[in-house]
Amino acid sequence: MSWRPQYRSSKFRNVYGKAASREHCFDGVPITKNVHDNHFCAVNARFLAIVTESAGGGSFLVIPLEQTGRIEPNYPKVCGHQGNVLDIKWNPFIENIIASCSEDTSVRIWEIPEGGLKRNMTEAVLELYGHSRRVGLVEWHPTTNNILFSAGYDYKVLIWNLDIGEPVKMIDCHTDVILCMSFNTDGSLLATTCKDKKLRVVEPRSGRVLQEANCKNHRVNRVVFLGSTKRLLTTGVSRWNTRQIALWDQEDLSMPLIEEEIDGLSGLLFPFYDADTHMLYLAGKGDGNIRYYEIGSEKPYLSYLMEFRSPAPQKGLGVMPKHGLDVSACEVFRFYKLITLKGLIEPISMIVPRRSETYQEDIYPMTPGTEPALTPDEWLSGMNRDPILMSLKEGYKRTSKIVFKAPVREKKSVVVNGIDLLENVPPRTENELLRMFFRQQDEIRRLKDELAQKDVRIRQLQLELKNLRNSPKNN
Repeated sequence: MSWRPQYRSSKFRNVYGKAASREHCFDGVPITKNVHDNHFCAVNARFLAIVTESAGGGSFLVIPLEQTGRIEPNYPKVCGHQGNVLDIKWNPFIENIIASCSEDTSVRIWEIPEGGLKRNMTEAVLELYGHSRRVGLVEWHPTTNNILFSAGYDYKVLIWNLDIGEPVKMIDCHTDVILCMSFNTDGSLLATTCKDKKLRVVEPRSGRVLQEANCKNHRVNRVVFLGSTKRLLTTGVSRWNTRQIALWDQEDLSMPLIEEEIDGLSGLLFPFYDADTHMLYLAGKGDGNIRYYEIGSEKPYLSYLMEFRSPAPQKGLGVMPKHGLDVSACEVFRFYKLITLKGLIEPISMIVPRRSETYQEDIYPMTPGTEPALTPDEWLSGMNRDPILMSLKEGYKRTSKIVFKAPVREKKSVVVNGIDLLENVPPRTENELLRMFFRQQDEIRRLKDELAQKDVRIRQLQLELKNLRNSPKNN
């Protein structure tokens, strides 16, 4: 009997990517040239935010989604940070609140006015100081309002209660820089990847490490929880320096369930998971293509579907929340692709081809909405609750009733777990010491050059004075 490949029926096997026409893109955007491994882009149903190139500090643009086309060079910016902005994230429950973190060691909360910015915004509604080094990542809690996580280069993750504007918990289990954070569906677990080549599953309120994987063969860079399947997916590099992905059981990280090599390119692989369609998207930094797969509950777990190809390389990708999609076009996912070379932000829609124009309930199940399931005090007391779900059938046009109220407080020492975070600076890494050494050597060379130039000038003046004294006029 001849071998035949097993036929697998799937409603998503013909999903295709469709790039927006030029008039529906955002053109003339000075996208940041920072090499930090983040997306530098955040999007929700109302606004698109992009970190920009700027001198003398960090800034980002906030553009209303309907304002497509060319962006003016003097378009107003959010520019209150003193250092480069490294990450930005929209509040999932209040659409005009955005968090940013920066090399200036601060996390800031900004309130964007209705209709977007009319002038440069320099004053944040809340400034959060607790890290002793630059802050590389921020993440909002998926089910609780006003709980924000930040990860810094001091190897700490701080949990901020924005109702009081203070850090309330500290996760201090990492021994190197934290590369990525991801929550499970109800926010009761936090998965992190770290530069120490370890994957961790942490209980965030206690800071206790529940599971830990020492990834020597698969050097992890990014991690994402696969919805409520109790599985994790990581992207990384194999021992032969090829890009690969690995699937893990969150309750047993001793060995990955599967490892699959993707290609031999060097750009970082960003994973995106859609829990409603069980689809996984892989986009490489510097690549032009986006691969997509379907995740199953049984072996082989991962089924390749197709690939969206484009000649323009992407620096980062923003992802539209579900309630911002166009359900009439059977759109199941939307990326906002940053093309640095062209200064262009290009929307890419992933579409399920259907002939009927009616609402397709099978591809749009109930999905997490914009109402929080818990208050900060409830979550901090130990409660867990699944997200409040909503239907996309009638189109989601309601505005959030929640209003952000910044607490009034004075700057002071930040004490968490009995430790003053601003005073307790961790030892410097070898790379930081080397950078300091080279900077000091450059400064010493500069001072020596200045002294040598002054010596030459003194000798010249002495010679001129001697010549004046010996001139015939003076005789």
